[in-house]
Amino acid sequence: MKQDFPIRYVNPVFRPPSEAQSLILPVTDGCSWNRCTYCEMYTAPQKKFRARDEQETLDTIRRCGELYASDVQRIFLGDGDAMILSTRRLMELLAAIREHLPRVRRISSYCLPRNLRHKSVQELTELRAAGLALAYVGAESGDDEVLQKVNKGETFDSTREALDKLGAAGITRSVMLLNGLGGRRLTEQHAANSARLANATQPEFLATLVVSFPQGEERFRNGFSEWEPLNQQELFVEMEQFLQALDLKRTVFRSDHASNWLVLKGVLGAEKERLLQQVRTAIGRPHDSGLRPDWQRGL
Repeated sequence: MKQDFPIRYVNPVFRPPSEAQSLILPVTDGCSWNRCTYCEMYTAPQKKFRARDEQETLDTIRRCGELYASDVQRIFLGDGDAMILSTRRLMELLAAIREHLPRVRRISSYCLPRNLRHKSVQELTELRAAGLALAYVGAESGDDEVLQKVNKGETFDSTREALDKLGAAGITRSVMLLNGLGGRRLTEQHAANSARLANATQPEFLATLVVSFPQGEERFRNGFSEWEPLNQQELFVEMEQFLQALDLKRTVFRSDHASNWLVLKGVLGAEKERLLQQVRTAIGRPHDSGLRPDWQRGL
């Protein structure tokens, strides 16, 4: 007799690229903020934010254990910000994962900086000890004007505070920034202050994506009417300015999301000069840079 799939998903479902082999376990639906004008991930009507019923989630974990206990080694807590749940609820979920899925070695989640304002370092340390190993923080920019224009609801200081809390608790931080988010007018300060944020927090992982609007720019331009997109070369120039300003001790850097023309991978600061040379080649000799063709850019 065919068994029912144990997880109730509400489409569309999102996860970071590095969670491709993870079991996606939804503990919330949608995003509690969902006002960032550049983001199209949780705008579908069925993605209205809500925390999932706790018993439903616990039952899902138990059923996954019955079916997949020997197979699952990584879990990603969905949707947009599982960390909005109380520490008590998160601890219950992590304990259930340990009980029913004992082979799991890494649990991760998206994390909005605002969701850590009322969580202490001690609480985060307890979550880390219970299995929460990695938090993906969409900083998008370190520049307060850019953040205000895109209605991020965060500032340089609020993002830095959240990243510092996670770091102090021993939770690995993967920070995402958006190349081109400030447009032509704010490109220099976007690059400089984004680098300043990374330098101040020294995240373990750092990634850049190119800002894009598959569903159109109307929502974005409602709050940023003067925004002018950067062309390909201008995006590379902004990337050069960003990399040049970085002073990182040992951060794994990736700019390999499908939105990027230029794929960059390395460790900062050990490979900073090599990465800069790749970007400078793309600026001066784009045809020699192995750029990703437009048709391969999955937006």
